[in-house]
Amino acid sequence: MNDEVLQRIQQVYGVENWSAGYFDISSKGHILVRPGKDDPRYVDLKELVDDLLSKHKLQMPLLIRFPQLLTSQLRALSGAYQSAISQYGFSGLHYPVFPMKVNPRREVVEEFLRESGRLRVGLECGSKAELYAAIAQEQTPESLLLCNGFKDEVFVRTALLGVQAGKRVTIIVEKLNELKMVIKLAGQLGVAPWIGLRAKLYSRGSGKWASSGGDSAKFGLTTSELLDCVRLLRETKLDGQLKLLHFHIGSQITDIKRVKNAMKEAARVYAKLRQIGCGIEFLDIGGGLGVDYDGSQTRFESSVNYTVQEFANDVVYVIKQVCDEENVPHPNLVTESGRFMTAYHTVFITSIRDEIETFAEDKPEITIDADDPQVITELKDLCDGINGKNYAEYYHDALEHKDELHTQFNLGLISLEDRAKGEVLFWEACARALKESEEDKFPDDEFESLKKILAQKYLCNFSLFRSAPDSWAIKQLFPIVPIHRLNENPSDFATLVDVTCDSDGKIDKFVDLKDVKETLELHKWKVGDDYYLGIFLVGAYQEVMGSHHNLFGNPNEAQVVIDSDGRYHVTKLVHGSRINDMLVFARYDRAQLVESYRKQVTARVEAGALSKETAAQLVVEYEAGALRGTYLE
Repeated sequence: MNDEVLQRIQQVYGVENWSAGYFDISSKGHILVRPGKDDPRYVDLKELVDDLLSKHKLQMPLLIRFPQLLTSQLRALSGAYQSAISQYGFSGLHYPVFPMKVNPRREVVEEFLRESGRLRVGLECGSKAELYAAIAQEQTPESLLLCNGFKDEVFVRTALLGVQAGKRVTIIVEKLNELKMVIKLAGQLGVAPWIGLRAKLYSRGSGKWASSGGDSAKFGLTTSELLDCVRLLRETKLDGQLKLLHFHIGSQITDIKRVKNAMKEAARVYAKLRQIGCGIEFLDIGGGLGVDYDGSQTRFESSVNYTVQEFANDVVYVIKQVCDEENVPHPNLVTESGRFMTAYHTVFITSIRDEIETFAEDKPEITIDADDPQVITELKDLCDGINGKNYAEYYHDALEHKDELHTQFNLGLISLEDRAKGEVLFWEACARALKESEEDKFPDDEFESLKKILAQKYLCNFSLFRSAPDSWAIKQLFPIVPIHRLNENPSDFATLVDVTCDSDGKIDKFVDLKDVKETLELHKWKVGDDYYLGIFLVGAYQEVMGSHHNLFGNPNEAQVVIDSDGRYHVTKLVHGSRINDMLVFARYDRAQLVESYRKQVTARVEAGALSKETAAQLVVEYEAGALRGTYLE
């Protein structure tokens, strides 16, 4: 690949901007995946996909997990805090905790806990199911097991099972009644967990989740409630179990200034609690450390204007400064940076299956007859006369002629064939005007909108609601890049639609360094071509937040690691959902469905519409269909 093409490709897809050193482009034009930032080893993603499809007999779509990226991100997080602690003379330790809500898959949790001994990695759970799984995991005794969220007695009893197993279970109190329940059960069972208090800060984050903090936040104790909790713990002689102060101002904080303000306020609360005799040892700053999805390094909602080191430096410096002013010990710092830890490790692969035809596609050759209506002959003249100087004027004329065409049709003055001919000429005029505008250094904004209208709509074999739900729900931007043919200049503009029967099942917003693009540059595609697209940075939340809309299930999944010699190994395959799995999810009974279908075809046999042999074959085929995958094959 020559430098000019590579530069063009980098501008179009921005891989080096958002990849954090994990993804690159090879000279063959394939996406490479590295196990660590700027690691010389790599997986050729196109070759890996070909291997999974041919050798392992998987089908699209594919979710490919690279667990080494989890470890790399964890070490980057821990290294940033260790560096800041050393630089500023901070006496507390760093305790990274993985919040299971971000990605509760066993493969993810176990990968983080492999580093538990060296880095004190703990877990955070916010439901009974997460807690049930967490207390059985192998952790170093020094690490934490945090219990967040609203709790009932079963939740607390389960947490106490973890205490009895020797874990540092910390029940974080969200409201005063929870503390009363914990105290009651601890007295009944003779087992006392560590207690944490979640403070409701005035400070707020920035971006999509700014409402997680501030006065109207869903979680957290007010200042008076904090003091009530301290009083209650002292009255019940459990104040020695109060070990942690927690706060959270929102996920994906885009602006580092908001972090500084929150740390200052939280550190003051911690210091004041220490000064009234609370033996708090841990300050849990929650999540919020963002991921730069578009690579712009700005305060835009899909970006962040800081690095992980800058984030850690500000946290450590501000908390140390406040603690020194208040003359209280530096706390141990607990972080729940789940998005940062997991986003990069998963790549979702889909393929283009077809093109959704638009008015601009498959235009027949238009010939003008003497008896054609005037509006059509004038549209033909516009098409033939468009050039670099008049394209804007002629485009506006074409818009007027299109309105006139439809008015005449509605009045019954022209035929359906005339309308079809006029529409073809109109879209041809639009396409020619757009082409001329792209040669203009200063085209009008209206031609960007026209580009979107004329863009191809490619049908891709996946469900947006299953595999990238945040793209639909909160308009999250994810980098989307062809995983091959990147040694060619893309020539087409497109938007993507999924296979669900939902008009919202589309992606028409794409990452860009300076803006949000409404079309994605792709290479020329035709039916029968293998053309694979990767949706990157989907390791956080997307798997657990995905829905089974239209009963599309989980995609096929592969876990891949790279040896020290650079060879990759597929260490685990998880086959995607079958139709039968989704029937069970929707509470259908497969045997009952088969029996119902058998009755229907039997009735057709009795009516003489089917033979017994054909009916029996149909039942077999229907029964076997439940074992097929839910996506296009």
